[in-house]
Amino acid sequence: MKTAHLKAVSVKVSDIPYQPASLDIWDKKYRLKAKNGDVIDADLDDTYKRVARALADVEATPELREHWHDEFLWALRHGAIPAGRITSNAGALAYKPATSTINCTVSGSVTDSMNDILQKVHEAGLTLKAGCGIGYEFSTLRPKGAYVSGAGAYTSGPLSFMDIYDKMCFTVSSAGGRRGAQMGTFDVGHPDVSDFIRAKRENGRLRQFNLSLLVTQDFMEAVKSDAHWKLAFPLTRKEAEADQLDLNNPEQVIWRDWPVQEAYLSNAAGLVAHKVYKDIRARRLWDMIMSSTYDFAEPGFILIDKVNEMNNNWFCENIRATNPCGEQPLPPYGSCLLGSINLTKFVREPFSDRAHFDWAEFRKVVSIFTRMLDNVVEINGLPLQGQRDEILRKRRHGMGYLGLGSTLTMLRMKYGSAESVQFTEQATREMALVGWETAVELAEEKGPAPIMEEEFTVTAEMLRKRPEMASDGWKTGDTIKGKVLHARYSRYMQRVAEVAPALVDQVAEKGARFTHHTSIAPTGTISLSLANNASNGIEPSFAHHYFRNVIREGKKSKEKVDVYSFELLAYRELINAKAVPFSEQEDERLPSYFITAEDITPKEHVDIQAAAQKWVDSSISKTANVPTDYPYEDFKDIYLYAYDQGLKGCTTFRFNPEAFQGVLVKESDLANTTYRFTLEDGSAVELKGNEEIEYDGETHTAANLYDALKEGYYGKF
Repeated sequence: MKTAHLKAVSVKVSDIPYQPASLDIWDKKYRLKAKNGDVIDADLDDTYKRVARALADVEATPELREHWHDEFLWALRHGAIPAGRITSNAGALAYKPATSTINCTVSGSVTDSMNDILQKVHEAGLTLKAGCGIGYEFSTLRPKGAYVSGAGAYTSGPLSFMDIYDKMCFTVSSAGGRRGAQMGTFDVGHPDVSDFIRAKRENGRLRQFNLSLLVTQDFMEAVKSDAHWKLAFPLTRKEAEADQLDLNNPEQVIWRDWPVQEAYLSNAAGLVAHKVYKDIRARRLWDMIMSSTYDFAEPGFILIDKVNEMNNNWFCENIRATNPCGEQPLPPYGSCLLGSINLTKFVREPFSDRAHFDWAEFRKVVSIFTRMLDNVVEINGLPLQGQRDEILRKRRHGMGYLGLGSTLTMLRMKYGSAESVQFTEQATREMALVGWETAVELAEEKGPAPIMEEEFTVTAEMLRKRPEMASDGWKTGDTIKGKVLHARYSRYMQRVAEVAPALVDQVAEKGARFTHHTSIAPTGTISLSLANNASNGIEPSFAHHYFRNVIREGKKSKEKVDVYSFELLAYRELINAKAVPFSEQEDERLPSYFITAEDITPKEHVDIQAAAQKWVDSSISKTANVPTDYPYEDFKDIYLYAYDQGLKGCTTFRFNPEAFQGVLVKESDLANTTYRFTLEDGSAVELKGNEEIEYDGETHTAANLYDALKEGYYGKF
């Protein structure tokens, strides 16, 4: 038996050289260049200096600006990574003045009129052009076949209008060479829900959208009890009278929460009357959702009741949509900036029996980064007045982390184990508590978010949602400050009060600088580039050596880029330069704690997400990867388990090359998949996914060429 030759750790984690793919993506995505291609950011540290200067210049005095420039630059060098729009656009006003520093937006409510539908398309185009992602709810539009009295005709339904938004997004090239990103959400009780679920089964349709269902507690309980489920749409008084509907007959009319009340029949409790179109078994609809998710990885699953129940702004927002990746549930015209902390930066003595996490430095970076992200609000660059008003009134941001999977490996923990779940909760809780401490300090120094000092009138709907308000003596018609509704009656802040009651008392008394602080984004591109391919967001590493499909300007299909996990690079640099994944050679093997997404059970994925969600006040973008041959019946249980664990959402991915080509791809999956091309003369050519093919003057992998031709994006990047 050969003995592995290990070397003592002699360099820091921060000294690991960047891999070529990481520097290449930084150069293409985030490095500032002039119009003629001249480089402005000489190196990665110049990018940090540019961002630090832009965000420090928001401060009130020259002394503060210099002090915070140095602090911000230190934090950027020690793990603080602002989201892509900030990194790309902050300090770049002279070179690209029409861009935004905000990643996440949600459209204003798309109301049921042709004028408003097209107005929102226009607004979305401006938003995408500025570099922002955008989400919309489309179940506010009446179902296919419903009569439109103004037009004297029957409507084609929400899905046909989504096609317009899809084509607009494909056409608009977002700032920085970034393709537009959209989220379309849809209520599980809408009469056209089946069409929404099946929409992506048509090649090339709605490919500029991520799709998610708004799933309610009532629906989930109906699935569990095998009850019936009513598909319904809101009623106006005129329609109710014309159809002679009995508002008290639940077979004809049901009352539900709805984002738009003005045009429809509503009651004192804030519920809207819905005309029942169809009554089906909940499990029949559930099976349709699950089979589509199993085969096509969509629609996603947003537990919208939980989102609104846990929303810090529960008293003035009815959230019905999210940003494109789901980590930011937002109100109409809501906007949110993002940033992530690279957890690998705080691992000391990695891979050794003395491996530990530097909690003191982590807390310091969180505190400085909180101020840094708050300053982004002042240079938001959002194109619409409604967006600017929203972000200035509430000042929400979403701080999260990346590299969790890589960090756990470096600490010699297995992702999904009990100790990893405990670490995840601790890291998220510390990030939250330090953030809210800083929120109070900033409120004292600069003033709280304006909404904190606003007066709100207590309504019957408020008392229905928070019965403890009545117990505390509040009555309909009373006035109450936003900071009290936020601190005392937000379900999230009530949870914070269990561990830090004095802190929440301060929020109630002084207000906070922002209404929301935490959100865990997928961080795909910033992880690959600025974090040297540390694992994405809250995820484990997809693999330790794999390929990433990257859009290249001017290339007709996606390009396959060779990448390595950060923990593998670190292990080779610090411990064993010969280490190779799956090696049979004793002196090349990796330790057993080097696991990847395919080694982790769906339950373990959910457990990690639940541990973090407890302390995240917005949401988490998380995907449970399952093998291609994972049993369907077991697959369905993942979503029920996520619901029982109180998650706000759940997404899965099962490699299915017949339906789509993923962004992250393993060599083994490509080698095991055969793609069939039919030539002009009718003959066929079969190639493995990893084989290269010459076509139209370029070299492509068979998998990427097949996907580009099938989905209709070939030659359009």
